[in-house]
Amino acid sequence: MVEGWHGWVGTFNGVALVTVVVLPLAALAVCALARHRSVTGTTPAWAWRMSLAEVGIVYGTVPWVWMIMLPGDRAGAVPARVSLVPLRDLLTILVDGGPLTLTGQVVGNLLVFAALGFLAPLRFAALASVPRILALAAGCSVLVEAAQYVLRLDRVSSVDDVLLNTAGAGLAALASRPWWRATARGSSDRPRSATAPGR
Repeated sequence: MVEGWHGWVGTFNGVALVTVVVLPLAALAVCALARHRSVTGTTPAWAWRMSLAEVGIVYGTVPWVWMIMLPGDRAGAVPARVSLVPLRDLLTILVDGGPLTLTGQVVGNLLVFAALGFLAPLRFAALASVPRILALAAGCSVLVEAAQYVLRLDRVSSVDDVLLNTAGAGLAALASRPWWRATARGSSDRPRSATAPGR
């Protein structure tokens, strides 16, 4: 049974499969949140926008963080490793694994906080700024890398990962920038009851 659960929650393929399986639940969560907000006085369009953004941030971020927090084969048995020289890890991957492996590594790191970067400015007017998204993503990435180090997961806590995670969030934020104005306008137009804590 333990091995069965490990296949679901302890491997990249398992996490990807779980992500697909829970997609209908994420959709139901969006519907439930939007319905609740509509009942409490939020305009339907804004209720759907807020709910989709909130669930999307979680659904689009948790699986990636889950994957990069999976322990390696020698977790706990080898010393924690840190790489603070920019681009050194990427060059090592290129030399050892080739361009295809490097591409996969780069794309994967760019996607870790992409959902956060794209949707956070649409949900929170205070985050509708590329520098703020970059700061948020960098902070989250540093926390993840620090957790990898402290937990000794047989992973390298690398500055390259922080840079790529942050860049991915920034690029995603730029992609959603045309809709930021609507976020600011929606925040000012929402009924007072919709801005109460927990709404």
